[in-house]
Formats: sequence, structure tokens, C-alpha cells
Amino acid sequence: MFDWEDLRYFVAFSQDESLAKAARQLKVDHATVARRIASLEQALELKLVDRRPRAYVLTAEGQQVAELGRRMEGESFAVQRISVAGREVVAGEVVISAPPSMAVSVIAPNLGKLREQHPAVRIRLIAETHNVSLTRRGADVAVRLSRPTEADIVARKVGTVSFGLYASPAYLASRTPESYEFIGYDDSMDGSVQQIWLDQQAMSRPVVLRSNSLDVQHAAACGGVGVAALPYFLGDWDESLALVECVGTPLIREVWASTHDDVRHAPAIRSVMQFIADCFPK
Repeated sequence: MFDWEDLRYFVAFSQDESLAKAARQLKVDHATVARRIASLEQALELKLVDRRPRAYVLTAEGQQVAELGRRMEGESFAVQRISVAGREVVAGEVVISAPPSMAVSVIAPNLGKLREQHPAVRIRLIAETHNVSLTRRGADVAVRLSRPTEADIVARKVGTVSFGLYASPAYLASRTPESYEFIGYDDSMDGSVQQIWLDQQAMSRPVVLRSNSLDVQHAAACGGVGVAALPYFLGDWDESLALVECVGTPLIREVWASTHDDVRHAPAIRSVMQFIADCFPK
């Protein structure tokens, strides 16, 4: 009989065939992942990976075992979701995933209200930009600016976020609109709605700073680097920034809160979904 934990480590490795990525996901060092894979091979008496100088590569048998392992892991997540859905009281831990700036500026400052209403609910708030897997219980509730399309995921529009152009008053006083310079996203956000809107506003004027972090863009705008496209909760709420007239109408994005269909009726999940909706303007 093999160790189930060894299989879990092997499945994590199989997603990208990377010891380093699996180690980051599991919060261990890569040597531990390698040791777990070797332990699973020994228990199964089966070679699962080819050990090459710079990489581990799945064998044909390793691919089969990984696929079965993913199915088994999926069933274990389903058991966990049943345990959450079966709770009849507003209690327990709820994991919320949200973009960093939104988590810091909108959700975290309001958590005291949730604690007052539901003191038995514990919150783990994860600030991250990538889409988390609700099926694999990467989070219980995900807050994003686009509606999810995955099967078994239910989503609720909880509000809107308006974007505008902002810069420091000193920056704006030192130049004419024709000479404005802009702050935008890096290549990782090419094609995003916000970047397309900023490019339309900048027209032929230069983008002098690019960053994948909205908080970096915010700080740079406050420091007089240029004009940034920021959500209202960063621009309007910061007295060190001034609103810059935009071309056409401001950008408005919908805010969606999503969860897995299996847990949508759990009292704690429903309470957290309503709390998130109360954080945003409609």
C-alpha cells in the first residue's frame, strides 16, 4: 500500500512537471517533493519519472498514475465541500481570494462588520491576481472583475468598480495635457480591459512605467511619475491624487463573487457572499 501523501505530492508535480512549482504550491522545498516521488515509485514498484540532468519528465506510466491521482484528489475535494455544505450554523473558516488592491482597500477594512454580525466565522483573505481553483478548494469565494465560466461554479454580480485617470497635482501643474506621460500594465496584462482603455486615453503619448501591480502604479502616480488608470478606491480615496479628464466615459467593470455549486447554500458561504456585496457600490 502506498502513502496517500506521496500521491498528493506527485499529482502536484505532474501539473507542470516542475519540482520548483510543486514545492511552492505545497510550501515545502523541492527536495521534499523529489523524495515523495521516489517513495511513491518504491511503493508502487513503478518508474513514474525520467530523471534528466535539468528536469523530471513523466513516463507513460507516470502520466496514467497522475491522471488517476487527479481524479482521486478531485473526489477528496468533493468530500471537503460536502463537509462545508452540511454545516447548519454560520461558523467555520471561509477562504476569500481577491485582487491585492481590492483585498487591501475594500474588503479588509470592512471585515470588522462581518465579525460583528458573525463572530463564529473565521476569514482567510488571500490577495492574488491569478484565478484560483474553487473546485480544488484554493478558495471558498473568489472575487474578480470578470464572470467565471467554469462548470459547477456559481457567480453573483456584487457591484461595480469605476476606473479613472489620476496623477499628483504637482505633476499636472508642471505640464500641459499634450505632454502627459502614462503608467500602465506590463506584458502580463496585455489585452486586459484596463490596459486597452488606458492605451485609448494615452493615444500617442508615451507610457513611461509599466508594472503588473496596481499598487505600484498607484504609488508611482502619487510620486509624480505620470498618469495612471486606477479604480475609485485607490484614486478617489487618496487626497494626494487628482482626477484627470478622460476621453469619453470612465471605465466601469463589474465585480463578481463566485463559489462552488456544492457549497453555495452553506450558511457561512452565503453570509460572506452577502458581506462582499455590501462592500461595493451597485
